Amino acid sequence: MEGKYFKKLVGQKCYLSPISLDDVEYYTEWLNDFSVTLNLGLTGTNITLEKEKELLNKLSNQYVFAIIDKDTNKLIGSTGLHHVDFINGCAEFGINIGDKNFWNRNYGTEASTLMLDYAFNILNLNHIHLSVLSFNKRALKCYEKAGFKTIGKFTGIRQIGGERFDMVLMELLSKNFKGEFIKKALNEVKQEKAGMDLKLV
Repeated sequence: MEGKYFKKLVGQKCYLSPISLDDVEYYTEWLNDFSVTLNLGLTGTNITLEKEKELLNKLSNQYVFAIIDKDTNKLIGSTGLHHVDFINGCAEFGINIGDKNFWNRNYGTEASTLMLDYAFNILNLNHIHLSVLSFNKRALKCYEKAGFKTIGKFTGIRQIGGERFDMVLMELLSKNFKGEFIKKALNEVKQEKAGMDLKLV
């Protein structure tokens, strides 16, 4: 059964929706796909349907959203904030385009920008950080386009197939974020209200 989706944040190509537990089989399939989990650094993790159902149940109550293709209303991945700290205004960012048919088509960049817009302009966070394996060039490019800057690395921290790889550390501050989705939506609401007020005069 495919989940029902709601347009929480809407971009040009995709929108973010609360996670649907009906989609557990899709997420489980992605997290057992070697090429998907290799980029996420999760190839050594065994994800069963039951485990993923428990995880989705927890994530559905956090700041994690499904990524939905706008034209087809098809689930293609997920994105969210983890370890959210409202006292210090920081969180860790994560995204996964699980449907490989949507790789290299800028969905990741737009979904990241929507999620970051939510983090900075709705949750009012100040600092978002992430870590990504050095060979994941597609993700690095996506994060850079969204505004993240590399601040360091853990050298040779991950070993896969007899090779060691760095973990790249990146961050983005609210003052450097260029997203316009929420500001545009706010302006539209303000203009609509102004028009209604004029009609009432």
